Amino acid sequence: MKILIIGAGPCGLGAAYHLNRLGHGDWQLFERNAYVGGLSASFVDGNSFTWDVGGHVLFSHYDYFDRAVAGALGDSYYEHQRESWVRILQRWVPYPFQNNVRYLPDDALQECVDGLRTISGSPADSRNFREWMDTVFGHGIVRYFMEPYNRKVWGVPLETMSKDWIAERVSVVDLARVERNVRERRDDLGWGPNNVFKFPKFGGTGAIYEGIANPLHDRIHLCHELTGIDLERKSVTFSNGRSEQYDVLINTSPLDLLVSLCHAIPESVATAAGNLVHNGGLIAGLGFEGSRDDTKCWMYFPESNSPFYRVTNFHNYSRFNVPDGDTDRYFSLMCETTYSSHKPVESAGIVESTLRGLADSGMIEDGVKGRVASRYLIDIPYSYPVPTLGRDRALAKIQPYLESRSVYSRGRFGAWKYEVGNMDHSFMQGVELVDRLLTGKPESTLNGLAG
Repeated sequence: MKILIIGAGPCGLGAAYHLNRLGHGDWQLFERNAYVGGLSASFVDGNSFTWDVGGHVLFSHYDYFDRAVAGALGDSYYEHQRESWVRILQRWVPYPFQNNVRYLPDDALQECVDGLRTISGSPADSRNFREWMDTVFGHGIVRYFMEPYNRKVWGVPLETMSKDWIAERVSVVDLARVERNVRERRDDLGWGPNNVFKFPKFGGTGAIYEGIANPLHDRIHLCHELTGIDLERKSVTFSNGRSEQYDVLINTSPLDLLVSLCHAIPESVATAAGNLVHNGGLIAGLGFEGSRDDTKCWMYFPESNSPFYRVTNFHNYSRFNVPDGDTDRYFSLMCETTYSSHKPVESAGIVESTLRGLADSGMIEDGVKGRVASRYLIDIPYSYPVPTLGRDRALAKIQPYLESRSVYSRGRFGAWKYEVGNMDHSFMQGVELVDRLLTGKPESTLNGLAG
């Protein structure tokens, strides 16, 4: 079985890694960029600051993925206790917001608690994500955090999103627990699968995937952009003129783009692919001269006084993310802003508006703006695959057709399932697909049975 893999992100490398471990000899991987890692790559700017493509943290549901990471990093990593916060109403509230509303001003606190006490309706009966929020969090928490934050993150009307992706992504609310936290002035910080996470000492998150790819380099072909797929002849072509035959094609590039490259695709499949929705992201990396005494890992920003929805104290992840590893002289903030057709953002001005937002939201003092040592911008046209109301119908039309032609699309944007789109999920989608192809074993992660 000759297997071709498109894309050297976590999913494509997961498939390649597993094929190599199983001793399957006839496979090759093609990547359009000059580097591996996909959305999990890292870059060093001209001023020696390291940046990720957004705020990644390394945690896992899978022993297999953990072993692959251990092989790639050895002992060259740090382990951190998660410390995440929400910046709102000119103060810091520990995450998850809904469990720590005691930090709010009295009127906002009362509104949130009253909203929880007067919830009506059932989450099971809600028709979309926006309605689901009302039936789970009540009007106060929705007003102050859930609605404005999710609007900034997704960049689409929340009524167009399904509720079915939630799973472990959102902490739901226990009213008695919230009232106890308020009464006893108790912090409630431990929720979530990533409350402890690892981070590479050197090279950012991308070091993981460079380490995984290194033993496989003779089968990984960089700078190969896919330009066409002939499903009948089972062949692919690339922008450099190269063409390859396959028995099985594993795709990890965006599913809608893949469909657009297939020759003679049925109109119904093309229409379904056109109904898939995604947003883009602008990652503004700002390096500063000076030290920063702040133990927070990452912070959420629901309010309109900043363009970004999340900021990471990236120097806290590894001191080697700043020049010479000198966090007494430098610190770095990585700021993420969503854009979409519903939420246009001009990339040309985003770095300066991010600087203003950092000051306006209380992240930095005005004087710090004059100590910028580096500005770096990453524009990612595909940031989140949005779980819209029509997504599953579209996938039910696209994926069976492709698989009937020996094309299997997996990964964050290949499968278009945000709820199983973390690094560990994506890597294991590649592993599990190989097992399915070679042994018939079912794909548990793709089908929502991870962990």
